[in-house]
Amino acid sequence: MLGEPGSLVGIGSPMTAVVLAHFLVGLTILAVGVRVSRLAVSSGVVVLLTAFIAMVALARRDEEIHETWTWIGDLGLTIDLRLDGFAVVMGLVVSGLGALILAYAAAYFDHDRTFNRFAGVFVLFAGAMTGLVLSADLFTMFVFWEMTSLFSFLLIGLDDRSEKARKSALRALLTTGMGGLALLGAVALFQVEAGTTSFAALAESPPAGAVVNAALVLVLLAAFTKSAQFPFHFWLPGAMAAPTPVSAYLHSATMVKAGIVLVARMAPIFGDREFWRWSIVVCGGLTMMIGGLRALKQNDIKLLLAFGTVSQLGFMMILFGLGTPSLTYAGVAHLVAHAIFKAGLFLGVGVVDHTFGSRDITVLSGVGRKMKWLAALAVANALSMAGVIPLLGFATKEKALVGLIDSDHYVGGLGNIALVVVVLGSVVTVMYTLRFISGTFGRRSDAVDSDVRHRPGWLLVGPVVLLAGLSIIGGLVPGVLGDLVRGPAKSLDAAAKGHLVLWPGVNAAFLTSLGILAGGAALWRATRRLEWNRTIPIDGERAYDVVYESVLSISRRVTAVSQTGSLVVYLVATMTVVLAALVVAIFWAGDLTVDGLVIADSWQQALIVIGVCAASIALVIVRHRFVSAAMLGVVGFGVAVLFALHGAPDLALTQLLVETLTLVVFLLVLRQMPRRFDPSPSWVPRVFRLVVSLAVGAAMTLFALQVFDARTGTSVGEEYAVLSEPEAGGRNIVNVILVDFRGFDTLGEITVLAIAAIGVMNLVRMAQRQRRIEAASADEVVA
Repeated sequence: MLGEPGSLVGIGSPMTAVVLAHFLVGLTILAVGVRVSRLAVSSGVVVLLTAFIAMVALARRDEEIHETWTWIGDLGLTIDLRLDGFAVVMGLVVSGLGALILAYAAAYFDHDRTFNRFAGVFVLFAGAMTGLVLSADLFTMFVFWEMTSLFSFLLIGLDDRSEKARKSALRALLTTGMGGLALLGAVALFQVEAGTTSFAALAESPPAGAVVNAALVLVLLAAFTKSAQFPFHFWLPGAMAAPTPVSAYLHSATMVKAGIVLVARMAPIFGDREFWRWSIVVCGGLTMMIGGLRALKQNDIKLLLAFGTVSQLGFMMILFGLGTPSLTYAGVAHLVAHAIFKAGLFLGVGVVDHTFGSRDITVLSGVGRKMKWLAALAVANALSMAGVIPLLGFATKEKALVGLIDSDHYVGGLGNIALVVVVLGSVVTVMYTLRFISGTFGRRSDAVDSDVRHRPGWLLVGPVVLLAGLSIIGGLVPGVLGDLVRGPAKSLDAAAKGHLVLWPGVNAAFLTSLGILAGGAALWRATRRLEWNRTIPIDGERAYDVVYESVLSISRRVTAVSQTGSLVVYLVATMTVVLAALVVAIFWAGDLTVDGLVIADSWQQALIVIGVCAASIALVIVRHRFVSAAMLGVVGFGVAVLFALHGAPDLALTQLLVETLTLVVFLLVLRQMPRRFDPSPSWVPRVFRLVVSLAVGAAMTLFALQVFDARTGTSVGEEYAVLSEPEAGGRNIVNVILVDFRGFDTLGEITVLAIAAIGVMNLVRMAQRQRRIEAASADEVVA
């Protein structure tokens, strides 16, 4: 029954249906192309709003809902979804902001050629992110985790004509992809050591030991890469090459929160480990400080907000990562607040860029005077980011300070270190907030006011108004959000509790907040003329570029040495390695005797083998290409006859058809080459080639005999023969194996062959085009 823990449900279940609806609509938008832009927006917004409504409706059941979809049952691979309080909050953020930003994008792109591609991939990403936040175990999370990396790569590189966008997309994919591999390793280690990757099962009986600690290190690595934590923070600002709606969605509210979600799920279970807490505080603290300081040196206000996001992610990593009940509550509350004010800020920057044609604070001037309403909305969101009363950001940050001050009861002196780091980072946050406000909406004495190029429509303005309104109303009545996030916080940690208030009274946290605001404002005023570009040399992108180019340089050198372009060298190297492996395997077995060896089942079989051997020897000796191809065909046809003699006519027929097709292709290609060739180049002695070939052949024969003689269990072939008709309903065992028992293998082989065929076809067409170009050039020369 739906709602019972561990219940088995089908694809028609509500959560699964919500996720699949995203994929269906997204793929449909991509398939129809550029002809129905309005339909693309409408269908995308509808599916996102439907997901939002579904989340609200399912949350009203006041119980956790579990769904399981068996993927590969024999391997125990299932997609497990769980809708608890925290999943509801994240699902509402993903779907609600997604619908808002997609509607905004319809006006932002304004008939851009990439809009339909953006809309389709955007909806696909929203589906992947929805699946991620609903994941009930690490394996399911890994599946959707990789989807978000892929779709974000496509969104960041949306402008495929821009080299900057392509490089930024690749940087993000490589960094987050590395984290994906780490998460996969963690999945494997937890499965081996604990027998499960379910969050609920791990919480019920937390495993321990060196293997588990190694898995947790991999979990942290995955979270740090995805959420742009030091030292992997460099990819996020570069991703600002994407259009503003992408930045507002992926890099403020959704994708970068994936690592936070992972830590939020794991911290209540494993947060008491010393290395976990120190890793969180050190990396989160450095991220918060470096992100804030780097924001101060940006002239592009979008990049300024990007580095501000990096800083805020470090802050949230500390809140969730320390794993105390009060900080978990504060983390959930601030996660929602951050999604609101940061999405509003990014969308506001998009309006500025669309209206004035620039995001450079050294160029913009008088924007606040010409668009007072926009300035008021953006300032409200910015002050919420800085934690100014009476805005939502103040209430959530106040609660975080209370949790940090009290955290020494749980984490000892590390809590005081975390408090100091957060206070310093918050001071820097106030500084870059003031830089954003003054640089974007202030008036420069040395410049004329910026001209209005395009008046923003209601689709551009509406989302900014709504998000700013939420920051203001949420700050005036924070208890509403406080009550809403209490349940989600308890779903992470049963001991989590708290409430949000507009006026907390004069206490240590409030005085700390006042000190942060006063200190940040004073430092900004004292340093506003400072050349931050020269005073902050820290640049993660340069470090990435150096490492990336170094790897490419080393790979080129290795390739130049190992890839000589000679097929003979490749074959000799490959066969030598194979020979070494076979020799080790044969002697590892120890006993080289083979019982019951049968040389041949019949004189016909022996005769065919002798013929195949003769053709093989002739293949090595002859110097005529056509004759060599014919001898190769004789070998293949001989194998087909052996199949027939063993009672497998269908397999023999398949071999015959494939061999005939291969021979025809060989002959067609050889028509374009010289008739004769030297089978033994002077720089590869024939004796050496002969020795390697004979050794490999002998070793392979011995190895095969050892394998067959060592078998003690039932043959897989015998099991297939028994199960062929009752399990698959077929009497032709070979066909049943290909399309049923080994269907995925067959599908993979077909895919490889199809890709190879497409590649060959493209090469042929390129050659044809090149010949036409050369012929046209020759005609021009003659003329």
